[in-house]
Amino acid sequence: MDAVFKALSDPTRRQLLDTLRDRGGLTLTELEQGLGMTRFGVMKHLKVLEEANLVLTRRDGRFKYHYLNALPIQEVADRWMAPYGKPLARFALDLKHALERTLPMADKPDLVFSTYIRTTPERLWDALTKPEMTQNYYYGGRVQADLRVGGRFCYLDPQGEINLDGEVLEIDPPKKLVTTFKAAWSPPEGEVTRVMYEIEPMGEVCRFTMTHFDYEKSRAGVEEGWPIIISGLKTFLETGRPLNIPIMGG
Repeated sequence: MDAVFKALSDPTRRQLLDTLRDRGGLTLTELEQGLGMTRFGVMKHLKVLEEANLVLTRRDGRFKYHYLNALPIQEVADRWMAPYGKPLARFALDLKHALERTLPMADKPDLVFSTYIRTTPERLWDALTKPEMTQNYYYGGRVQADLRVGGRFCYLDPQGEINLDGEVLEIDPPKKLVTTFKAAWSPPEGEVTRVMYEIEPMGEVCRFTMTHFDYEKSRAGVEEGWPIIISGLKTFLETGRPLNIPIMGG
C-alpha cells in the first residue's frame, strides 16, 4: 500500500485521478489540458499512478486510453474502515460515481478494474464459475454456468430469483471468460452489456482484470458493485473467509 499513499500524496496526481473519476478513457493529450505542465511531466505522474495500480491503460489502434482503478482505494477501505462498519461507498473517492463513462466506442472499455490475488489461476477460475464459491463474495449470489460458447451464465440471488442473466461469448479456462450481462434491475430497453474476466499468473499471485463494456445501459449499481465484489473475491481467496461489507448507502 506504500505505492498507493505515495501516489496520492501529490496534488497533481490527485487532480489526474479526479479527472479520470469524472470521465475515464482519456488520452495523454486530453489529460494534460489545464494542468499547466509539460507533456513529459504529466507522463511522469501517470507512471507513478500506474505503478500504484491506480491508473490502468488500454490501447485501441494508435490511441492509449487511461482509466481510474478504484480497487486499491477499496482495499485500503477494507483494511481500516470495514471493521468499524463505515459505508465504504463514501470512502476517499466517491465510488458511486467512480469510472462513469460517456464514450461512444463499442469496443473501448467503459469500466476496468484490476488487482493482484495470491492464488492459482485454477482456483481463481473456480471462484468465478462455481456456485459454492460465488456465494461467498457475490452478495450471496450463486452462479449457474454452462461453460461453453452459447451456454447460459447467470446469478441467482439468495432467494433463488435470477439477479443477473447472461450468455458465454468466449471462454479459455483458466485465462479468460467473456459473457453478456443483463441486470434484473436495469430498464428493459438496451440493457444487455458485456463483461470480460482475465486471469494472468504472475509467480505466486494472479493479476485479475474485470472489464465492463457499455455499462451505461445497466448502470444502476454497477459502478458501486464491482469494487465490492472484486475486493470480496480477493479476500475470500486469500483468507478463506467472506468479506463482511456493510450495506452501501447507509
